[in-house]
Amino acid sequence: MKLAITLIIIVGIIALVSTILLFGKSDQGYNDAAKKNVTHLTLIYVIAILGSLIALVAFVAL
Repeated sequence: MKLAITLIIIVGIIALVSTILLFGKSDQGYNDAAKKNVTHLTLIYVIAILGSLIALVAFVAL
């Protein structure tokens, strides 16, 4: 069970970091427009991770 939790956390962190790293590889005009999208995507990652952790705690507690 601890292995599964660790793998989920690692995959989430890798996805978040790769998204942020890919954001830096764009031309100047696209960079300004993409900043808003990356912010939204990062927010989605944070919500998904928090929701997953809450669901995991609820599952383990029951």
